[in-house]
Amino acid sequence: MEAPVTTWTDRCADHPLPLTAPSGIDRAAHLRLDEASLAAAWSHPSTRVFVVCGGQVLIDETPDGRTELVTTPSFEAPLTEAHRYFLGTDEDGVSYFALQKDSLPGRMDQSARPAGLREAGHLLGPRDAGLMVHAVALENWQRMHRFCSRCGERTVIAAAGHIRRCPACGAEHYPRTDPAVIMLVTDDDDRALLGRQMHWPEGRFSTLAGFVEPGESIEQSVRREVREESGITVGEVEYVASQPWPFPSSLMLGFIARATSTGIVVDGDEISEARWFSRDELSAAFDSGEVLPPYGISIAARLIELWYGKPLPKQGPAG
Repeated sequence: MEAPVTTWTDRCADHPLPLTAPSGIDRAAHLRLDEASLAAAWSHPSTRVFVVCGGQVLIDETPDGRTELVTTPSFEAPLTEAHRYFLGTDEDGVSYFALQKDSLPGRMDQSARPAGLREAGHLLGPRDAGLMVHAVALENWQRMHRFCSRCGERTVIAAAGHIRRCPACGAEHYPRTDPAVIMLVTDDDDRALLGRQMHWPEGRFSTLAGFVEPGESIEQSVRREVREESGITVGEVEYVASQPWPFPSSLMLGFIARATSTGIVVDGDEISEARWFSRDELSAAFDSGEVLPPYGISIAARLIELWYGKPLPKQGPAG
């Protein structure tokens, strides 16, 4: 089972980084190839099931004001055999499965609604958020990797959704997670470097980020991405925390980086604008509406808060 992990982020915030709080779910990987145990778990009356479709699930508000995943007993779940993913068990022995379907089921009471992780990640408790992250990541991988990369034949699902096997050449394929670095860059005057991507709304600024390239360490990736996107050179790099980010299949690795230059030259491809901000300048820009902060579910917001010294203004659940 999971234990709380203390990271650098705890110095700034009294709440866990979204999507990273201990979920209380044991993924029980040893059961994924045990067909008898999986069948027993599926047929148990306590087992709970939910549907995932296009990165969305159904959520609902409880009478006491909480938000939960809409789950059903397995005997009430939509029929599917191939796309049934075992997610693990909780401390009470309850098993959880996700079903990948082409549409979300309707609800007789009409109170539930579909939601993606950017919204639900703010609302769900740690258990349900952890289950949803797992299911959404598996669903995306399953949809994108139906054919063998070795021989091109269609693969089949195995290990309760965690392996795809090729019946032609015998290759086994495992879920992809793409490492990406995300970093708050500061300079000798303790200013923060924030940038705006080409497709973002006017005024939306956040930290710089990019994917780790083959044959590259994560520290090298931080320095390369900052230089490519902003023209700034970076020296010291300090790891902060990580965050699963299945949009579609990333693991965000968060850093604080110290700049050794300050002259900005944006790439004009990914980044359209980048600026240095002091804390007072950023606060004034927030107050005037000139700058919109990143949404709170992202590790980007927490990295900025570490430097800023207090929570960022709220900008809603999605983006």
